[in-house]
Amino acid sequence: MNPPGPAGPYRKQTLLEERMTMVEQSDFTRLTGGYRGELLAYCYRMTGSAHDAEDLVQEVYLRAWRSYGSFEGRSSLRTWLYRIATNACLNALGHSSRRVLPSGLSGPLGDPDRLPPRAHDLPWLEPFPDAALTDADPAVIVAARSDLRLALVAALQNLPVRQRAILILRDVLSWSAAEVATFLDTTPVAVNSGLQRARVRLERLSAAPGDLAEPSDPRGRDLLDRFVSAFEAADLTALAALLTEDVTWEMPPNPAWFAGRDAVLRLVASRWPGVPGGARLLPTTANSQPAAGMYVLDGGGAYRPHSLKVLTVTPAGIRCVHAFHSPELFPAFGLPDVLRP
Repeated sequence: MNPPGPAGPYRKQTLLEERMTMVEQSDFTRLTGGYRGELLAYCYRMTGSAHDAEDLVQEVYLRAWRSYGSFEGRSSLRTWLYRIATNACLNALGHSSRRVLPSGLSGPLGDPDRLPPRAHDLPWLEPFPDAALTDADPAVIVAARSDLRLALVAALQNLPVRQRAILILRDVLSWSAAEVATFLDTTPVAVNSGLQRARVRLERLSAAPGDLAEPSDPRGRDLLDRFVSAFEAADLTALAALLTEDVTWEMPPNPAWFAGRDAVLRLVASRWPGVPGGARLLPTTANSQPAAGMYVLDGGGAYRPHSLKVLTVTPAGIRCVHAFHSPELFPAFGLPDVLRP
């Protein structure tokens, strides 16, 4: 007897298996899709890289899908996904260098005419696009506002990887010591000990919120609007009025940075387009902070991506500008690759 052909019993069984797989995949997506935003924010805090976080979340969902059939519900689905994400981050960071900002490498520079060459080979900290959290639970978005600040994420990179995971899971995401212990295959006592060491180290790095303005504070948007206007009008006096006396300016991948209003203004005066209309800025947000994509006029009359500027705002004014000179970041923030007059 010949084996069944394509239209025989074997084919019917295959179609049934395919339909069952589609049903399972749909069920998996429905049940786990709502956690994607918070997992992305978690992996970003761990790695300091939005790109690496995206790759890790893809890996988490692939691992989860492959083992979904054996998930027995002994823990919640969210707990199960966070355990997978924690293991993925620890594996990825096992032999990696920490992500850095220029201020974490050396002291400030005084002369803007003596900038060192860009260091593209260093593992720079990356900004996080707030739009990536659009589909997350509103409570997650609210909780992430202060805990995604660039200064805090940069400080986290100085912690040993397991301490970093413990502090994020306990203090940021409010998991219990027992739950974190299961993620890390350790004991609650060890988790609490690691948490205390991480807190002490983070406090030494001065990563406390301090007097930073809340992300929803209208003053932050007002300062961003005035910052945009000053740049587009090439008005150095207007820009000076927005900056605090102790303002800092960093511009990765250049390892140099500047501290103090006078030094920052000398830097800006030496580098920015000096005529009105030489630059355009489009407002956005990054790390729950006001931000803007800056475009510079080229010889053909178009505006090309130059840098993504993320502002740290206090009630006294703009305390820090992180100017990421990486045009490849623009698409993640919904910024176009060219502006026409």
